[in-house]
Amino acid sequence: MSQKEKTPEQKEYDQLQKKHETKRPILRNCVVAFFVGGTICLIGQAISFLYIYFFNFTEQTAGNPTVATMIFISMLLTGFGVYDRIGQFAGAGSAVPITGFGNAVISSAIEHRTEGFVLGVGGNMFKMAGSVILFGVFSAFVVAIIKTLITQWFLGGF
Repeated sequence: MSQKEKTPEQKEYDQLQKKHETKRPILRNCVVAFFVGGTICLIGQAISFLYIYFFNFTEQTAGNPTVATMIFISMLLTGFGVYDRIGQFAGAGSAVPITGFGNAVISSAIEHRTEGFVLGVGGNMFKMAGSVILFGVFSAFVVAIIKTLITQWFLGGF
């Protein structure tokens, strides 16, 4: 199938579009996302150290309360409108860490609060984050099966 030749008007429109198209600063966006995401992770590491040194957690057990604290902080910041501004500035740098999950959950809840607590907030809270939860649970299941098979194979079980 051959593509039709463009008319002069279409060619003129393409040139006009290219002339007025906004140039995206891709390198700048990547650097900003890297540093903002790294800063969020640094804050998470600091919270983990607080749990280890002040609440007698071990490195293995400090992870769960750290994740819960980071999600709680991101939900608070989303509720106050701060996380949205961080997201506009940082792009993917604010969405990739666990705080992006908290932001997705609470944003859906805030958006649907006028529909009531059960059908609005409860029914729509996990619309965006539900796929993340499903993918995480399924991935953990697959990894556990693979680990079990490899462990049994090398240890001569079965």
